[in-house]
This record gives sequence, C-alpha cells and structure tokens, in this order.
Amino acid sequence: MTSYPINPNRLERAKQKRIALICLGVVLCAGWLCGLTDSPQAWAQADAEPPINAADIQAVMNAEIAAEEPPPVAEPTGIDMLSLILRGGRFMIPIGLMSLLVVTLAVERLLSLRRGKVMPRRLVRELRRLADPVESFDPPSAYQACLQHPSPTASIVGAMLMRTGQPLGEIERTATETIGREADRYASPVRWLTLAAAATPLMGLLGTVWGMIVAFHESTSLSADRSRSEQLSEGIYTALVTTLAGLAVAIPAAIFAQYLENRIAKLFHNIEQLVFDLAPGLARFDGRRRLDSDGTLLPIQYVDSPDTAVTPPPPSPPPPPHASASGVAESGNQAKAS
Repeated sequence: MTSYPINPNRLERAKQKRIALICLGVVLCAGWLCGLTDSPQAWAQADAEPPINAADIQAVMNAEIAAEEPPPVAEPTGIDMLSLILRGGRFMIPIGLMSLLVVTLAVERLLSLRRGKVMPRRLVRELRRLADPVESFDPPSAYQACLQHPSPTASIVGAMLMRTGQPLGEIERTATETIGREADRYASPVRWLTLAAAATPLMGLLGTVWGMIVAFHESTSLSADRSRSEQLSEGIYTALVTTLAGLAVAIPAAIFAQYLENRIAKLFHNIEQLVFDLAPGLARFDGRRRLDSDGTLLPIQYVDSPDTAVTPPPPSPPPPPHASASGVAESGNQAKAS
C-alpha cells in the first residue's frame, strides 16, 4: 500500500474551517435563545395593537394627498382710497388746495366763456343789421346797442366807435389793442390752471421722495417680528400716494387749460372779424364828425386860438377831367385870393 505524505498547510486550513463552523453555531444558538426569551412579550404586544382596516389606510392616503397639494393663495384685498389719502401725510394738503383751485377756476371760466356772454346774439344781430350796407352804418345806434348789451364785444366795438372821425388805420389799431387787452383779461385766470398742471406733479414727487427716505430710515431699526422687505414695501406704496394724487390733479388741469385757451382764441378771433367788418362804415366820417361820450355825432372843430374855433369847410369837389392845366391854375389863384 502506497502512503502519501501529509501536507501541513492543508491540515491548518481544515482546522480553521472547523473553528469557524463552531463559532457560527455558537452565535446561532445565542440568537435563538434570546428570541425564545423575548417572544412572550412580543406576542402580547402584537395582541394589544388593533388591527389596521381599509378606512385607516384611506385616511393615511388622503392625508398624504392633502400634504402634496399647494396651500391656497390668499386673494389681495381692495385698496381703500380714503385711507391711502389719509396716509399720504402733510404733503397731501397743498395738493388738496391745488385741486380746489383747479375745480373752482375751471367751473368759473367755463361759465364766463360762454358764447352768449362774450358775444351776445342780440348785439351781433343788431350790429350786422346796422352795417347792411356798410356805407349806411350809423355809429350812434351802434353805440346805444353796445350800452344795452355789456360784454367784451360791446367794449371793443365801443372803443372803436369812440375813434369815429379818425383815419381808418387808427380805428383798426385801437380795435386790435382793445381785443388784446380783453383777451388777456379773460386768459389771466387760465394761467393758474397751467401753473397747477406744472406744479402739482412736483409736489407729489416731493412727497414720494420724502416717504421713501422715511421708509428706508425706519428699515434700519426693525423689530424681530418684521422683515426688511415687508417694511420697505409698506413704506414705498404709501409714499407713492402723493405722486398719484399730484397726477390726478395735474392731468385735468392741463386739459382744462388747453381747452379754455383755445376757446378764448376762437371767441376773440370772431370778435376781431366782426370789428373789421364794421370799421369801413366809419371811413366816411374821417376828419368831419366825431362821437360824443353820450353817443351823439358832433362836427369836428379845429381850434386856431384859445378863444376861437373854426368849423372846417366841406371838402371841395375834384376838378372835371376835361379841365385844362391853366383852368386849374386859375381856379387855384382865385381860391387863394378869396
């Protein structure tokens, strides 16, 4: 029988395997013994817990779905304009005064610039009747009609009639100057509307800048329960109230100012057209008659000395076209001799 030599390394590996199997068995036995020790308490605890039914499972699922849904967004409340105006601060006082000024001037100018008040229809009809035809225009009757219908048109036509007897260019220049003065008198209150339209937005901007300065200043010393963004948002939207109020006053003021200026220009352009239609009717009185302050036509007297007044002779008729130069000279000499 053939014998094989024994390998010492192989014996050593077999010994290590047996030791590992023994340790594993010891660990399994210890775990089994611990499980037997704790099993009665585990069984009692399992018996004490209620069984899980379908309603509990559904409730848990509904709770998970509700947790996944986003929270409802709160809708913003409306803006209370009265509370915002009150929070605008002391800068709202001059803006409020400007708004009263704009309303008062707009209403007053709209009533004053009615066509029937600036150009009374009866006066215009009477003047046009007297000037039809213009060669028969009667200055005393026109002057009495102006006294019965006081208005800017009556003042302008009356000033023109008081220049009766002067050259036509002087009469028209007087009428133009009177029209300019009357138009300026009616346009002077409108300039306050223009001022309000320009100054009120600047007042609102000043209040906004001041409000933002206050908001940023207060944000430097905040309490623990307020954030910086919340404080700045509240201060800025409150500060913008003055700008809103300034624009709300300035926009209507600018519209009314432009409308009233155009209306004044249109009305006085019509008066100017009426005056220049009447002026040629006074040309035949040039150097001959003048209108007294009570509306009476009087002859123009040329004063040669402090004690004497000479009435000018009527204008001589022009010489006939067939007259010779010598005849004209003789007539001139005779006139000098007389």
